[in-house]
Amino acid sequence: MSKSKRLMELMMTVNRKRKFTVGELAREFGVSQRTILRDLQELGELGVPLYSEVGPHGGYQVLRERLLPPIAFTEEEAVSIFFAVHALRHYSSLPFETESSSALKKFYAYMPEDVRERIDQMKNRVDFITPARKAVSPYLSTLLDAAVQQKVLLIRYQSREKSSDREIQPIGIFTRNGLWYCSAYCYRSEGMRVFRCDRIHSAIPSAAEALDLRHIHLENKASAGRKERNEVRVFAELTLEGVEACEAEPWPEPKLAMREDGTGWLQGTISREDLPYFARFFIGLGGEATVKDSPELLAEIKAMLAELLGKYS
Repeated sequence: MSKSKRLMELMMTVNRKRKFTVGELAREFGVSQRTILRDLQELGELGVPLYSEVGPHGGYQVLRERLLPPIAFTEEEAVSIFFAVHALRHYSSLPFETESSSALKKFYAYMPEDVRERIDQMKNRVDFITPARKAVSPYLSTLLDAAVQQKVLLIRYQSREKSSDREIQPIGIFTRNGLWYCSAYCYRSEGMRVFRCDRIHSAIPSAAEALDLRHIHLENKASAGRKERNEVRVFAELTLEGVEACEAEPWPEPKLAMREDGTGWLQGTISREDLPYFARFFIGLGGEATVKDSPELLAEIKAMLAELLGKYS
């Protein structure tokens, strides 16, 4: 085996192993321990973050920020990956902002010159338009880590009405129309909620015991953790413009359905706690929506309209 091929396979091997010794690698590759030591030194000079421990139980291990082995991409694959990351530049906040910028620079720098020229020609001719938002979401990494690690967070959340402290267990984060949202189980509401990430002003670990929510993710969160006694039905007819307005909203329910002519309807259940929010939303749609159910939501809408009329009477 040539030295270059051995170094390539050695890089893939040490990335795959959690911990290893020089003797183990020497036996696996059929070379002397001195040769393996020289190879490991060369990998370290190439940027592989190796850490050695002395003693009878010592050995080598790759630090957490380990390098991935080389991956071969076709030209089309490389261009598509570049623009997928390039599209993230429109967001004011990202859960991996520094890493994505660094990855894009490396990716571009190591491309052949003709591929770089092609990308330069395409940069101003293809884009993924996202509304420019000034809202900053500084806790995206914390929320994502809590979702992956099944952790409970104590957050300070600024809703439309007031600021409050809540204990939540994040399920995941997602973005829509330039804003970031966090789907989470809310301990106060005893159900799934969606939080605007830019309205989360602090997020620290909580001492509350985490629930086992490994089976819940962004795809099935709508049906998880329901408390029927706290929910009310919603049904509303929508015009074409009403459908377009609802398509931009992040909530999982009520669900939007569309007809062939572009009109549609909203149908599903919402928490009683969210009645004021949806009442304001439907009032904002004006004649583009007609709420037909539930009585509780209709009563909330009428009360808000009466209060509004009182200001101008």
